[in-house]
Amino acid sequence: MRSKNILTLVMVSTFLLAIQLGNAQSIFSDVDHVLDEKQRILGGNVCALILKNSKVVYTYQLGHYDENTQEPIASCSKWLTAALVMTFVDEGKLSVDEPVSKYLPGFSEGGKEKILIRHCLSHTTGIQSERITIASLRKRKQYATLGDEVNNFSAKPMVGEPGTVFAYSNIGINIAGRILEVISGKDFETLFQERIAHPLGMTRTTFIGKQAVNPSGSAKSTASDYLKFLEMMLHQGNFHGKQILSERSVRAMQISQTAMAKVLYVPQQGEGIEYAFGEWLLMKDEKNRGIIVGSPGLFGTYPCINWAQNYASIIFVKNLRIKGRKETYHAIQNVIDEAMVKLSNSNH
Repeated sequence: MRSKNILTLVMVSTFLLAIQLGNAQSIFSDVDHVLDEKQRILGGNVCALILKNSKVVYTYQLGHYDENTQEPIASCSKWLTAALVMTFVDEGKLSVDEPVSKYLPGFSEGGKEKILIRHCLSHTTGIQSERITIASLRKRKQYATLGDEVNNFSAKPMVGEPGTVFAYSNIGINIAGRILEVISGKDFETLFQERIAHPLGMTRTTFIGKQAVNPSGSAKSTASDYLKFLEMMLHQGNFHGKQILSERSVRAMQISQTAMAKVLYVPQQGEGIEYAFGEWLLMKDEKNRGIIVGSPGLFGTYPCINWAQNYASIIFVKNLRIKGRKETYHAIQNVIDEAMVKLSNSNH
């Protein structure tokens, strides 16, 4: 009799699980469809993950990519670096309203003495910059260290008052990364591993490459690893009981820094969108705080947090096809948002 009861429970559990899986497939069928439809512009190799309530509720794999495939993530690195900077703010070792010149004397004149660390995190330093391209990234071969590159930045002319002009580049974030090295006496990669990667279990994420470390764009990661970072941010700095960032720092990272700034340069994907600390505000509220935020990279990987619906997602690819990317990801994001509303309704 007992065996029969156990068998009945197993059958019921299996039946309920099948219903749940069926519902999930139905809920995300439109997401499957749009990713299939956009696979050419996405590059043919895709891993997409969606997380809610600390659980991966959706997985999509196409081509040779899965959640553990490691690839360069370009400017998605900026979000990681901004969070690393804020760990120093949490410890009182740094303030975003301190001048860069406090730590880097080369920035003490020519208008650069007015550059604050918050300007570095939001591309509003006012230092003349060039567009981020494959060619510009190759030029970094001339630098042996991050310090060498940042010293070169100190000699560049100013094109505007710090905080009043927005020019998307690698300059500000890399200056901030160098300041962390100066404060700590440790190299950037060591700091990232100690403060972000190891606590989050991001075992396949590193900034080490063939050139000098690039806090703005040299990280390599996986969809699974980066989703752990997004989960931490989504949960106000907490990751499975460990407080990696304070809630205050997470909130500070969501506040627009460019609402009143004159735009000197912005990549096509960021046109009409404001910037905070290491992340774009894809949608904001009346107080200039991000509701939907993201940090897409040159190679196409697109991490995102939707605070309104309380979920995080990442579309992990490596593809240099730029044309139509903004419209493509906007369409994908809309379908994901609709699916998450359905998921929320199905759980009530």
